[in-house]
Amino acid sequence: MPAVDKLLLEEALLDSPQTRSLLSVFEEDAGTLTDYTNQLLQTMQRVYGAQNEMCLATQQLSSQLLAYEKQNFALGKGDEEVISTLQYFAKVIDELNILHTELAKQLADTMVLPLIQFREKDLTEVSTLKDLFLLASNEHDLSMAKYSRLPKKRENEKLKAEVAKEVANARRKQHLSSLQYYCALNALQYRKRTAMLDPILGYTQGQISFLKKGSEMFSRKMDGFLSSVSSMIQRVHGELDTEADTMRITQQELLSGSDLIYTPDYDVNSPVINRNLIQKAGYLNMRSKTGLVTTSWERLYFFTQGGNLMCQHRGEVAGGLIQDLDNCSVMAVDCEDRRYCFQITAPNGKSSLILQAEGKREYEEWISAINNISRQIYLTDNPEAVAIKLNQTAIQAVTPITSFDKRVENPHVSETVKQTVVHTESRRQPAEERLQDSEPELLIAPGTPIQFDIVLPATEFQDQNRSGRRTNPFGESEDKNEKSPEEGSLLQQMFVVRFLGSMAVKSDHTNKVIFEAMRQVLAARAIHNIFRMTESHLMVTSKSIKLIDPQTQVTRISFDLENITQFGAHQENKRLVGFVVSIPEASGEESLSSYILESNTEGEKICYAISLGKEIIAAQKDPEALAQLMSSVPLSNDGKFVLLSDQPEEKNRSLDDEEGLESEA
Repeated sequence: MPAVDKLLLEEALLDSPQTRSLLSVFEEDAGTLTDYTNQLLQTMQRVYGAQNEMCLATQQLSSQLLAYEKQNFALGKGDEEVISTLQYFAKVIDELNILHTELAKQLADTMVLPLIQFREKDLTEVSTLKDLFLLASNEHDLSMAKYSRLPKKRENEKLKAEVAKEVANARRKQHLSSLQYYCALNALQYRKRTAMLDPILGYTQGQISFLKKGSEMFSRKMDGFLSSVSSMIQRVHGELDTEADTMRITQQELLSGSDLIYTPDYDVNSPVINRNLIQKAGYLNMRSKTGLVTTSWERLYFFTQGGNLMCQHRGEVAGGLIQDLDNCSVMAVDCEDRRYCFQITAPNGKSSLILQAEGKREYEEWISAINNISRQIYLTDNPEAVAIKLNQTAIQAVTPITSFDKRVENPHVSETVKQTVVHTESRRQPAEERLQDSEPELLIAPGTPIQFDIVLPATEFQDQNRSGRRTNPFGESEDKNEKSPEEGSLLQQMFVVRFLGSMAVKSDHTNKVIFEAMRQVLAARAIHNIFRMTESHLMVTSKSIKLIDPQTQVTRISFDLENITQFGAHQENKRLVGFVVSIPEASGEESLSSYILESNTEGEKICYAISLGKEIIAAQKDPEALAQLMSSVPLSNDGKFVLLSDQPEEKNRSLDDEEGLESEA
């Protein structure tokens, strides 16, 4: 006998579209079996009815033959030979009627009754379990929808716990009903074989038993075949008993687990996250627009296949392509009052997809998996090992080291700006030559913590400066009689930047430490899926540099320009800029920290502003040097320095004759 197809009980809890699709095949098979059973039962009842009619007919025939003797014929009594012959025939028919009666009883017990029991018990049980399964599934969908709509803001823990408990109860109820339903469908695949064979076997055995007295030869021919059929039925019954025991044990094991598996996001505090996935599957909520300003969410089954994100509705045989993940970007987003939302954006930036995960673990793993797939790791020979390596090694997670060492000439940047990009103070030049080929470990200690936000957030400064005066980026004070702290500064330039991160460094003798810090900060953001950045206004003066909150104008952090020992811009990504700050400590030593920023304009302008500020500080000690500097660099109407423009420098012209200067303030 061929192997019997069956539903896997282990997949009942996930309730994936593949399982539902396979379930529909079993349901279709059960429906076909029900229709065929009804037709077969009608036919067998007709045979049984015919046999009962034969019993009544033969009994009536025997009585009719005996009644011949009692007939009053007009022409005299009946013939005695005829009467005796008819009585003999009546006796034979009575004996034959006994055989027909036994045959009718045997057909009722072995042919009609098993088929009726199969229909009323097994098929009705499957139909009832199907209705219970659909009810439990609908209840789970309703409770899951209610849970998904929990507000993110003003979160009510009591309401969340009640809804989560409701989801868990509905999920357990669905799990139990699906297990019972799957077991019944699996058992039906065995029972339908015996249900078809038992009736016809009973019919055949009854007919042979009926004919056996007059057909010994025919009976002997059928004995071997009937014995074989009986053995096969017994074997199927044995397999059914074994499978039933196995399913019963599996069901008990699956139901004996912790109730936490039914609760969504039960491990929110300490989820076990696998960031090395190259494929992922599960249910997500997808946001779609239903109008100009209205949106709706739909719970669908998503799975990755190669470099594609597939979507599948429940009951569908196969999924459809919804997003090509190659070279796409994925990031966490805030979506109305929904939690655990993330956005997938196409490489061209024109199309995006917003999805919601059920819990924190799923949310983190989906982002990590899509991030891994977008790098086309799945095309390598051993994608799992590559994913582990990329997520363990920060240097391998982003731009190679050589890209930070390249020097690409930009014809649209003045020579003065180019010189300031790779600025290093003359007093540190010998040390830089010694560390020109330094290893990254000599610049930044392995495992150095990275701060992804400004150490002192603006909220703390609001408390400290609530009664004080805020920094005005345009150099104006709120009180006209009160002087701005930056009024005495000859330089004041403003830039819009985003803070990427900061970390302690071991050396400030080479600008390579800035490039290494850039690489490690970007690598850490990629590995930990940190996409949010704090936007600030960077004010560069001839005294200090400050990061100012754009909303409150409160200074988030400030450094004296004299403590800036190293600064530089990335040679390929002009938006990246960094600087090293040396802060004296009580012990007499100095602590070095590197700050990495992303600007809207080219980072070279920021470097030039810092360089100009340091030159002003040095020149202020010598009036003649300051006068010479002010004569060589254009000034604004209020007597402050302005930055060089991005126009190309004309040949044979000095800095004194340079035109096209504009202010960034």
